[in-house]
Amino acid sequence: MSGHGTPIPMTSHPCGPLNGVAEVPGDKSISHRALILGAMAVGETRITGLLEGEDVLDTAKAMRAFGAEVTRHADGSWSVHGVGVGGFSEPDQVIDCGNSGTGVRLIMGAMATSPITATFTGDASLNKRPMARVTDPLALFGAKAVGRKGGRLPMTIVGAADPVPVRYAVPVPSAQVKSAVLLAGLNAAGQTVVIEKEATRDHSERMLAGFGAEVTVEDTNEGRVITLTGRPELKPQVIAVPRDPSSAAFPVCAALITPGSDVLVPGIGLNPTRAGLFTTLREMGADLTYENERTEGGEPVADLRARYSPDMKGITVPPERAASMIDEYPVLSVVAANAQGVTMMGGVKELRVKESDRIDAMARGLRANGVTVEEGDDWWAVHGLGIGKVPGGGTCESFLDHRIAMSFMVMGMGAIAPVSVDDGSPIATSFPIFEPLMGGLGAKVERT
Repeated sequence: MSGHGTPIPMTSHPCGPLNGVAEVPGDKSISHRALILGAMAVGETRITGLLEGEDVLDTAKAMRAFGAEVTRHADGSWSVHGVGVGGFSEPDQVIDCGNSGTGVRLIMGAMATSPITATFTGDASLNKRPMARVTDPLALFGAKAVGRKGGRLPMTIVGAADPVPVRYAVPVPSAQVKSAVLLAGLNAAGQTVVIEKEATRDHSERMLAGFGAEVTVEDTNEGRVITLTGRPELKPQVIAVPRDPSSAAFPVCAALITPGSDVLVPGIGLNPTRAGLFTTLREMGADLTYENERTEGGEPVADLRARYSPDMKGITVPPERAASMIDEYPVLSVVAANAQGVTMMGGVKELRVKESDRIDAMARGLRANGVTVEEGDDWWAVHGLGIGKVPGGGTCESFLDHRIAMSFMVMGMGAIAPVSVDDGSPIATSFPIFEPLMGGLGAKVERT
């Protein structure tokens, strides 16, 4: 599948029990960061378990364009020979980040404090997304940005020749913005400080420390304060990427709503800044358990077992949990449609500016399949029909959004009638093995 090519209509049919082991791909967030920090280290970083979806492959191409040597080996492992902090060379061509908001924003941060110029673009979806949330703080370092109206791609970044460290309070909960500022701070002498009122995923802080940067994290009255000392020599690492909890969400949620299902999803990263969905599902009454809990590469990991859960109830999801599960609300809304009662989701305005307006996209698709949805700027509510009572039968727009497409494919597995999407091609950006993996469990997903 290609998120940038010919549309691929897909249909998911009601199916029997889903059973087996779902070995989902590596974590997308960690994969991006491993490539970027490997490129900024001195020496060879080795990576296993890297997600080989289009988003991450686009980041690998970008690191090559900035001068790093990035190689995929026959055994599926990767190596990155880095150029050091401040060692990026100026790319010869435009950097195409495809569908990846994480990729483009983190790369902008990484190059913004080097005296080079780079132009960034992406697919139709990415080129609609706001970049000012990143370019505004990067300007404080001395970088300049010129893009389309509204701060959108294509955009050229002129890196700061004499970068200064900054102190920046992130105005909205965003790990992408926080990470871009921290990556920019690597090449600014002195201490760069990022303050976030609500904690977001902390993969950047963990990995920066692993590569040898001096990073401190403190909870204060201002919020969570992250302090980075600039101009370190990053040391190459051996990184085992845990499996992606955002990808695990799809086989897990499918098992919960499909009668007779019992699915094991091994080796899932359970970083507390990422595991909000699983906490929420358990509160709804899902039969979801953690097995073989352990720590790998500084990240908590466990095997998840999900079983059919016919008695789930709608709940009010705490707004403060939003940052830890922001990518999982679309598939949560599918589970909510199969629960009894209303599931209320607030504090989620960030969903409006993801790969699509995810609240609008899911509300349209759910309504097209017989589910009542209410929505506001910063909230939405799904009126559950109970397990096995979602009518289905509708065709949904994916809006070039991989998570929207996969969520509706999950809905079809437990609906009364098949559910279709107009274009499943974006699934390749994050979960290129989605179709064979779900098919191996017993799902009936076909290209139509």
